Amino acid sequence: MMKNLNVPPDNHVKVLGGQGWVGLIDHLGSEATTVNAARVSFGKLKEDMDDRDVTLLRYLIENKHTSPLEHIVFTFSIHCPLFVRGQWHRHRTWSYNEISRRYTEINMECYTPPKLRKQAESNRQASVADENFEDEALRGMIEQHNQASLKLYEDLLAAGVCREQARGVLPQNMMVTFWGTVDLANLLHFLELRDSEHAQWEIREYARAIKKLIKPIIPNVAKYFEDKGDNWDV
Repeated sequence: MMKNLNVPPDNHVKVLGGQGWVGLIDHLGSEATTVNAARVSFGKLKEDMDDRDVTLLRYLIENKHTSPLEHIVFTFSIHCPLFVRGQWHRHRTWSYNEISRRYTEINMECYTPPKLRKQAESNRQASVADENFEDEALRGMIEQHNQASLKLYEDLLAAGVCREQARGVLPQNMMVTFWGTVDLANLLHFLELRDSEHAQWEIREYARAIKKLIKPIIPNVAKYFEDKGDNWDV
C-alpha cells in the first residue's frame, strides 16, 4: 500500500504555525556506534554506553574528530516553502529526493507567513520582528496572490499545457516535500548554522524541530551542546 508523501510520518514536528513539518523517517546507528567507530583500531565492540564512553564522545565533538560521528545517519521528510528548500539545498553534504511537479499536481498549497517581519535597516539579509507592524491586510494580499497563482497553474493544465512549463507560474511560497539524509557530523554543522540568530526564522523553525526529533536518539550529544549554552530544550 502506497502512502501520500505529503502526509507527515508518525514521528514529526509541525512548524510555521502548522503549515510545515519535519518528520524522522529512519535512522542508522546510536551513540554507541560512534564510540565503537572511534575505538575500531583496538578491535573491540561495546553495546552499551558507560561514563568513559560519554567522556570519549564529548572529547570527539570538542576536538572536531568528526569521522566517528558520520556512522550515525538520519533520514527526514521535510514539508517546507520553496525558498526554505533553496536554503536547505545549499548544504551539499545531504542527499535529497523530492516531489516533482513534472509528475503530479496533487496537494498543491502555498505558505502564508503567520506574521510578517520588517526589513532590518543595517543588514540587507536580515529581518526584524515588530509586534506593532500592521500586517493583516498585507498577509491577505499574499494569500490572494498564492491562490491566483495556483488557479493560473490549474487553468494552464486544463488548457493542455504540460506540467513542466505550467509550474513556472508557481510562487516561491509554494510548499514542497522532500527527503533529506545526512550523517550526524554534518547534521550538527547544519544545526549550528540554521538554529542561529543569523538564520532566517522559517528555516530556524525546522532546525529546532530536528533537535526535538533526534534528542532522544543522541541524548549525550544534546547534553554536550546544552552544557555549552546551546538550546536543545525545544
